[in-house]
Amino acid sequence: MKPAITATLLALSALCATAAQAQAQTQTQTQTQTQTQTQTQTAAWPAKPVKIVVNFPPGGAADQIARAIGLPLQDALGQPVVVENKGGSGGNLGGDAVAKSPADGYTLLMSSGGMVSVNPHIYPKMPFDPAKDLVPVAAAARVLVFLVVLRESPLKDFAAFRADLKANPGQRSFGSPGNGSSPHLATEMMKSMTGTFAVHVPYRGAAPALTDLLGGQLDFLFDPGIAIPHIRAGKLRLLAVGSPKRSPLFPDVPTLDEAGLKGFDADTVFGFYAPAGTPPAVISRLNTEINRILATAAVKDRIQALGGVPAPMSPADFQAKAAEDSKRFGGIIRERKIVGD
Repeated sequence: MKPAITATLLALSALCATAAQAQAQTQTQTQTQTQTQTQTQTAAWPAKPVKIVVNFPPGGAADQIARAIGLPLQDALGQPVVVENKGGSGGNLGGDAVAKSPADGYTLLMSSGGMVSVNPHIYPKMPFDPAKDLVPVAAAARVLVFLVVLRESPLKDFAAFRADLKANPGQRSFGSPGNGSSPHLATEMMKSMTGTFAVHVPYRGAAPALTDLLGGQLDFLFDPGIAIPHIRAGKLRLLAVGSPKRSPLFPDVPTLDEAGLKGFDADTVFGFYAPAGTPPAVISRLNTEINRILATAAVKDRIQALGGVPAPMSPADFQAKAAEDSKRFGGIIRERKIVGD
């Protein structure tokens, strides 16, 4: 090879190496600047009000839990915490709004576990992917369901209730807050495990279903907590709890697992989520503060009054619980061919 050509090739090689080095330095500087900017933003967080979107109407369990936690969270963060309700489509509307919000820690979602563990199974098309577009921040409460009948019912315990369903296929009716709701899934799980059949009457919410039970239009239902005052007043009889553990409000009432349906678990976990990409430091701070708040007497009492149990978890444990629930509920949804309203 001629000396002139060799020199030219060497020069080009050196130029390419210099350009590559410069590009690497630029990328490093950009990454450093981005990290520094993120760290600065995280260190300054929160610098303005934090919004909690509840993806169900006012007055429900999710709304009440969000407000019970929001007030002490406001004190802990030193910034206003505003609760906004955006219900509809089984929680999908509010979930979608948060999923598409900036991932800066200023917009959170309070939702039942159903949006993550149930909705993907019953809605063929969702406007967002809960598993990819949202990240778990903190679990708040494990919400139980209670199997109730009217006080006048001759059925005194679950054994008699089960025998009655078995002897009268299709002659008993139950209500629920809607297709795919936790009370609906609880009933379908019970029917599947007992080999019984009862007629489902879906309502737009737990309250109208409870009203019809009290009025004698229904034979039974799984209640998500709003029937507790009527149980205490003696208007309804509580036969069993659809949870792995007994309710602290009714320690003498057995679970369905204890009543013979081994492994029965219809609990859902309500909690907080954030848009994917929210800084981990912000999520960690929120998780720490919310778990601390859940341990306070006032919040524990409020959640228990709703029929729930405080459920402090790490974000990783919360995510694992959602995945476990999705597998469990997905199975019964496919078996019973349940679709969304």
